[in-house]
Amino acid sequence: MDPIKKKLDKHGELVRAIVEGRARFHEVSSDLSAEDAAGVRRQALEELKGVSLETTGSFTLDADRASRRHCENFIGAAQIPVGITGPMSVRGESVDKDEEIYVPLATTEGALVASVNRGCRAIREAGGAVVRVEDVGMTRAPAFRTSGVEQTREFLQWVKDNEEEIRTVTEGTSRYLRLIDIRPQSFGSSIYLRFRFESGEAMGMNMATIACDRVVRELIEPATGVTCVALSGNYCVDKKPSAINFLEGRGKKIFAEVTLDGGVLKRSLKTNARALVEVQYRKNLLGSIASGSMGFNAHFANVLAAFFLATGQDVAQVVEGAMGVTCVEPRGPEGVYASVYLPDVPLGVVGGGTALDTQKEALALLGAQPSTKEPGAGVRRLAEILGATVLAGELSLLSAFTSGDLASAHEKLGRGAIPETPA
Repeated sequence: MDPIKKKLDKHGELVRAIVEGRARFHEVSSDLSAEDAAGVRRQALEELKGVSLETTGSFTLDADRASRRHCENFIGAAQIPVGITGPMSVRGESVDKDEEIYVPLATTEGALVASVNRGCRAIREAGGAVVRVEDVGMTRAPAFRTSGVEQTREFLQWVKDNEEEIRTVTEGTSRYLRLIDIRPQSFGSSIYLRFRFESGEAMGMNMATIACDRVVRELIEPATGVTCVALSGNYCVDKKPSAINFLEGRGKKIFAEVTLDGGVLKRSLKTNARALVEVQYRKNLLGSIASGSMGFNAHFANVLAAFFLATGQDVAQVVEGAMGVTCVEPRGPEGVYASVYLPDVPLGVVGGGTALDTQKEALALLGAQPSTKEPGAGVRRLAEILGATVLAGELSLLSAFTSGDLASAHEKLGRGAIPETPA
């Protein structure tokens, strides 16, 4: 039985009010603790729908933080299995090549962790993945409406002439925020200003939003008389695949590469150079062209989603992070050079879901924590590890296509028999 139900007798009137439609879930008394309020909502749902939410109510996260900072109408938690891969060898600028990195992945897809683990082994045997990260900045692009082309031109000139004042206002909203540039785009009476910011150890979306809101309300609209129609005009571009993010980047650009000789290909990946190069060419490149895909890769999204869930990133941004290119080319008599390029990966080690308890533990396991000496070093480390992990996933899956192991691995690991629980 849900232990919190024992406390609910004194809250029975609240439950009845919700069930009878006299109160809504968000109207549960603020006098209750977060756990008690969640229990009231769960009991009301159980009575309304005739289901049990006992497991949903069993969690270890901080209910007060979760309900105040992360999730409204809080009722509990959804549990996702977390597996470990590694050790991974990363030759980065924030990760030492001699470190053994163990990467937690949260997923419900059988075979994913095992597949990435196989790629980790191949990379380790090859001497490690070389990874470099470029911080291209977090973007937010308000949309404005003018009377027409002439006012549009006047507005854009004003923005250009007053960039330093705009910088002062935006950077005044956070000591960690720095305005990199403003890129305008206009169509007749519509204008979009793509603000780009450095945001230290944070992913920075909320910081950029707050900064843009303030500069629009306090400076741009009063000074120009031009109305801001939407604080986000989809020219940012957040949580959508887009050509501008593919070409210019957003958040972190990640480059990872490794050279694998014939022995590693045969031992660890059960493949050979010729087969691996061909499947990359026909699947990732030509197949993506044929479908009009913006992701020229095997399964960036799989690894990104599992990594994001484990480390507290904004999972919806997987849709942009999954854009990118995997390359495999012959190198030497029997080897290959393999690389991945991820142009649009929003990441942070502070803020958002990174503050949740299990996500904090995952970040600690990776050694990806805020740096007091060098702001941004923690998130760069996280990005380097992610780049190597994505490369490991690509190598393993592409190799599985060449060896015919894909279906059998999913059948074995994703549909394996579940042992009976002893009585």
